[in-house]
Amino acid sequence: MTVSIKDGFKFLGITIVTFCAVFVCTFFLNFYIDAKSVASLITDSQTLILYNAQMATAKFTCAISGGFLSLTAAVMLVFYIRLYVDANARKIGILKAMGYSDLRMALSFFVFGISVLAGTALGFGCGFAIIPTIYREMTVTGLPEIAVHFHASLFVLLVIVPTVVFSLLACGYAYFAVRRPVSQLLRGKAEKVVKPKTCKEKERSFLYEMCLKTLSAKKSLAFFVAFACFCFSSMVQMAYSMLDLSSVTMGLIILSIGLVLAVTSLLMAVTTLVNGNIKNIAVMKAFGYPMHICALAVLGGYCPVALFGFAVGTVYQYGLLSLMVNIVFKDVGEMPDYGFNIAVFFVTLAVFVILYALVMLFYCYRINRISVKTVMVEN
Repeated sequence: MTVSIKDGFKFLGITIVTFCAVFVCTFFLNFYIDAKSVASLITDSQTLILYNAQMATAKFTCAISGGFLSLTAAVMLVFYIRLYVDANARKIGILKAMGYSDLRMALSFFVFGISVLAGTALGFGCGFAIIPTIYREMTVTGLPEIAVHFHASLFVLLVIVPTVVFSLLACGYAYFAVRRPVSQLLRGKAEKVVKPKTCKEKERSFLYEMCLKTLSAKKSLAFFVAFACFCFSSMVQMAYSMLDLSSVTMGLIILSIGLVLAVTSLLMAVTTLVNGNIKNIAVMKAFGYPMHICALAVLGGYCPVALFGFAVGTVYQYGLLSLMVNIVFKDVGEMPDYGFNIAVFFVTLAVFVILYALVMLFYCYRINRISVKTVMVEN
């Protein structure tokens, strides 16, 4: 067996992302299914408009949040598998030399579905536990009381199906990931074509060149850094808007999900980045480069990516809430006006800059503790 069950539990990031996706979809879809049974009891036209708007909100939220987070989990799964194959290339090469087929080794990657199962099961359980509170928040004056029911089909859709799909995805991608020549796997690294440097590249400073090389070599990490900043920006600003548009409970749920996703994605990305550049950092320290230069060479290229993610998150939350207020709830009376809150934007930006700087300082400290002697002995 190439991958152990213990390895499947290591991928906490996938568990957290799938937890958030299923958590949100559970109470919204459960509300949608249970609320359909009271549609025939609504006689007032204004109440019917509000009911239709809430049903549209449930479907729209599940499609946007569930779809986006599922895509993120899939990207994260592919990233983890590639990282695992690169880290265990020699072991895989030995197994192939012993006669193990690509398919046999790829099938062992089904254990990556365990992280998905853990996330979806926990998300479904927590989502169902909070359903009574959500029902009270969403059942406004005029709507009949909606009873909570357990739907086995929803459990299959949100827990069993994602686990099976992601397990198959893991095996399928692993099959292509391990299809390398045995000699290449035993060397422990993929063969890369080295392109000759142009005149402009030769004129670049070492620090600038290092930033570009680190960024281009870890393109997938740029996605996770941008995603982390996107989650922080969109969810924090959206949570504040929910205080006026919905309720304190919904605002706290959105804020909690945003912070969890942001912290998980950012720590995962930066930890992987630093661990993957330990040799480069050790060489730079051996040549006398100070800590802040080493940190800037490895982490500096991701600052524009972080700001881009924050900007996209701001646009996303404003566009999404404008769509909900001006289209979905346009016929509902007494809806509060919604506009872009400049004060909240600048407060969120200030907090984001401070927190991002603190994370970078923490990893600067980790970089400073990398021992040149230890790296040389291990390699």
